Amino acid sequence: ARMGLPALALLLAVGLLSTQASPSARSFQVDYEHNCFLKDGVPFRYISGSIHYARVPRPAWRDRLLKMHMSGLSAVQVYVPWNYHETLPGVYDFTGNRDVEAFLDLTAELGLLVILRPGPYICAEWEMGGLPAWLLWKPDIILRSSDPAYLAAVDSWLHVLLPKIKPRLYQHGGNIISVQVENEYGSYYACDYGYLRHLLGSFRALLGGEVPLFTTDSTRAEELRCGTLQGLYATIDFGPGSNVTEAFDAQRRVEPKGPLVNSEYYTGWLDYWGEAHASTSAACVARGLEDMLQLGASVNMQYMFHGGTNFAYWSGADYKDQYKPVTTSYDYDAPLSEAGDPTEKLFAIRTVISKFQPLPVGPMPPATPKYAYGRVALRKYADLLDVLDVLCLSGPIQSQFPLTFEAIKQAHGFVLYRTQLPRDIPDPATLGAPPHSICDRAYVMLQKEYQGMLERDGQMTLRVRGKAGDTLDMLLENMGRISFGANVSDFKGLLQNISLDSTPLSNWLTYPLAIDTPVQQGWPHAAMPKSSSRGRAGPAFYTGTFETPGVAWDTFVKFPGWSKGQLWINGFNLGRYWTHRGPQQTLFVPGSVLHVGRPNNITVLELEGAPLTPILLFLDQPLFNRTL
Repeated sequence: ARMGLPALALLLAVGLLSTQASPSARSFQVDYEHNCFLKDGVPFRYISGSIHYARVPRPAWRDRLLKMHMSGLSAVQVYVPWNYHETLPGVYDFTGNRDVEAFLDLTAELGLLVILRPGPYICAEWEMGGLPAWLLWKPDIILRSSDPAYLAAVDSWLHVLLPKIKPRLYQHGGNIISVQVENEYGSYYACDYGYLRHLLGSFRALLGGEVPLFTTDSTRAEELRCGTLQGLYATIDFGPGSNVTEAFDAQRRVEPKGPLVNSEYYTGWLDYWGEAHASTSAACVARGLEDMLQLGASVNMQYMFHGGTNFAYWSGADYKDQYKPVTTSYDYDAPLSEAGDPTEKLFAIRTVISKFQPLPVGPMPPATPKYAYGRVALRKYADLLDVLDVLCLSGPIQSQFPLTFEAIKQAHGFVLYRTQLPRDIPDPATLGAPPHSICDRAYVMLQKEYQGMLERDGQMTLRVRGKAGDTLDMLLENMGRISFGANVSDFKGLLQNISLDSTPLSNWLTYPLAIDTPVQQGWPHAAMPKSSSRGRAGPAFYTGTFETPGVAWDTFVKFPGWSKGQLWINGFNLGRYWTHRGPQQTLFVPGSVLHVGRPNNITVLELEGAPLTPILLFLDQPLFNRTL
C-alpha cells in the first residue's frame, strides 16, 4: 500500500479519482504507473486458486470453497465450459450442477473474489476444450478463428452467458474482478488476430468498458506474439522449477507496465491412461510461490488448487505424437485432493501465504468422512448386443459407408456399427482400418462373439473368419475429444472405410446409443435379466445393489479383475474405469449420490471382459498408481 499512496494522493488532489473517494464506489483496474492492480483505488494483488464447478458435485461446492478460503486465498479462478451448458444449438442448461450463477453467488457469500475464464475455448483437459461437439456438424468449420460459422455460434453463446456475468462484476457490486478472453491462444496454429479482436469487441459490448480483460499464454515468445492483443492485458503461466525472474521478463516484453501475473502456476499435473500417476513436491511448489509473492506478483494456482473428477464423458485428451486420453480422476496432485481433502501441499502453501497476508481466523475444515462399504457381488444382466432395443429407441441409420458420431449428431459415449460379411472366409482374413480412422476404440464382435479390439494409434487389424451374411458389429467408444493443440477438430467413430483383406465393407447400420437415459430411469434394475449363453468376453452390462449403514459418505470403488468400462450408481455416471491400463485403479464416489435407507443400484458396462467372479470393492481411500 505504501508504494501507491503518494501517487494516489496526487490524483485525488487534482480530482481525477474523486469517485473513488466515495465509500460506495467500487472499482478494479490495472495501474500501469505503479505496476499493480487497484481495488477501490488501493494497490492490490491477489493470491488465487482454480476450481472447476463442473468437476465437483454441487453438494460439495461449499466445502471446497470454504477450504480454499481458509487456505488464505483471496480469489478463485473459474472456467465456464461452453459445451456443459449449450448441449445442442440453442438448448441451454443452467440447472443443478450446471448452475454457474449459484456457484458464483456462493463464492461471493464466502468472501472470495473471482477471476472468470469464460472461453469460448478453455482447454482444462475438458472434452474438446469446452467447445461443443455440435460445432463439428459442419465438417469444414475452422475452430478458434474468424470462420463466420464459428463466430456466429460464439456470439450466440456469449449473448446468453455474459449477461449473467455482468451484474456480478466487481464494479456492479459483485465479486468478479477480471475476465479472461480465450485461453492460451498463442499455442494454437491459427494466430488469427481478427478473431481476438472480434472477441474483445464482444466482451466489451456485453460486459462494459471497466472490467479488466486479459489473456494467458506461456512464456515462449512465439506464443506471446500470437496470443496477445492491444486492449487485453497479457499474463503468463509457468510452474515450479522455472526461473521466476526470467519468466516475468517474458511478460514484460509484451506488457512493459502493469502488475506481474502468473495466471496458471502448476501445483501438480494431470494423469493420462497408461502412464504413471503424476506428482509434484510440496516443497518445490511452496518455494516457487514464495519467490513470486516476494516480487509482488499476483498468482493463480491452476492446474489445480482443487481438481475434482471427470464424471461421465467429460474428460478430454491431448495429442503428443499420439492420442492421450485423460483419466477420470482429476486429482492432479492438487493441494485439495480429488475428494476435497487438505494435503501436505495445501498446508505448505498456507504457510507461505501467511508470510504475506493474514490468514482467516479459525481452523481448516477437516477431510470429508469416508466409508469402506466393502465387497459387492454383481451378476451379468445382458450382453450389449441383446439390448439394442432399449439403448437405441430410434433404430439404426442406414448408409453405404460408416458415419461419424458428428454425422449422426451424437456427442459422447458409444455408437454401434453393423454390417455383414460379403463372402465366406474359411481361412483367417484381415479386418483392418486405415491409420487414424478408429476414434477412439472399437470392440469387434462377429456373430455376437467377441473378436478383440482396435484402437486409435494402436492395433488396427484383427484376423477373422466366418460365412457370407454373418453379422459384424463394432462398438465404437469416444474416449474424449482432444482439448489442446492444433487438432481440436477431433471427429469420433469410424472415420474411414473398414476393409476385409483390403476390400471395403459397405451397407452399414449405425446405432446411436443413449445408454445414460434408460440407466437414469432405473434400467436395468427394474427389468428381468436376459438369458445369454455367451461368456464373459465383450461388451455387457452387470448389476448389483448395496446398502449404506445409516450414512452416505464418500467412498472409492475398485474393480478387481475387470478390464475397462463405465460405472453408474443410482443412475449417476461416475466415469470410465480402465484397471487393465491404469494408473487409476479406483473411481471416486461422492456420498451425495448414495441413498440411505434403500438399496443403491450399481450398473457396470464392461467392454472387454469381466472377471469370473464379478465383484466390486468399496474402499475408504483411492488407488491412483496401483498403490495406496
